[in-house]
Amino acid sequence: MNLWSLLSFFSHDLAIDLGTANSLVYTPGRGIVLNEPSVVAINRLTSEVEAVGHEAKEMLGRTPVNIVAKKPMRDGVIADFDLTEEMLKYFIKKAHTRNHLLAPRIVISIPSEITQVERRAVTDAARGAKAKEVYLVEQSIAAAIGAGLRVTEPSGNMIIDIGGGTTDIAVISLFGIVYGRTLRVAGNEMDNLIIEYIKRKHNLLIGERTAEQIKIDIGSAAPMAKEITMQIKGRSLIEGIPKMITITDGEVREALSGALSTVIDAVRVALQHTPPELSVDITDNGIVLTGGGALLRNLDQRIKKETGLPVRLAEDPLTSVVVGTGKMLSDMPLLKRVCSP
Repeated sequence: MNLWSLLSFFSHDLAIDLGTANSLVYTPGRGIVLNEPSVVAINRLTSEVEAVGHEAKEMLGRTPVNIVAKKPMRDGVIADFDLTEEMLKYFIKKAHTRNHLLAPRIVISIPSEITQVERRAVTDAARGAKAKEVYLVEQSIAAAIGAGLRVTEPSGNMIIDIGGGTTDIAVISLFGIVYGRTLRVAGNEMDNLIIEYIKRKHNLLIGERTAEQIKIDIGSAAPMAKEITMQIKGRSLIEGIPKMITITDGEVREALSGALSTVIDAVRVALQHTPPELSVDITDNGIVLTGGGALLRNLDQRIKKETGLPVRLAEDPLTSVVVGTGKMLSDMPLLKRVCSP
């Protein structure tokens, strides 16, 4: 083991993908050490935190009246400052399996179009969780680095990162974003659309976890070679009792059609605003998809058909952002070039 590898192994620094749906933590020398839902359960009576992450998500929709499970992040930004700080403290403590005398240096990925107030809220939450230094990096840049794109070269790369709360679309060249757009349309919005569709069409009320499972199991962006069906359970809005129905992939696709059209329209706008020289590069390099939403079946085919450009999925779309953020911990010159002011 060389000196740098040894120092990296004992590093207390952290890279965090603070996501609306899930948060991931990366440490130099060990890689991804934590991947948990961004959920906090609190006791209404005592205001104490009862659970964070996986344990808290299991409580969603199943808690007694004195305990409520909340998502402190909404649309990629902090919706509840205090809960976000508590969640960060939990993640930092859990990621550090060894005790460290020094406070960690933390790099956090953020959506491209959040406000200065929202940026300051992320920084303050991290400092409240005992971070020594806090660097903010735009998710598009982090995802591109994590996906292996050559962001340091004067060559055009387009990336679409579909997370839980936001979809970030960016054209990147020479350490920076030439064109960037953040949409508040992503995985969580897709879940809500599925809930509303099933309520409207089948008079059945389902929860967030069921909607997410429907999206994962039979969701698609373009017609499948063979129809897929799924049995789901919910509460009948007519009889008021539990009921089971069968839905098809076509119904889910219909529910998601508006969200998918919004994303594809934004991709077209990004291409229209891309300088001609970089457009040629994108024609050669194609578009790269990252984020959990990129796993929606046939999404790459749908975007390829709509744009006429080659589209590929990142090797591990779920971890591209945190891996890219983590790589910057080992390359301070790169971090300082791309960190968000």
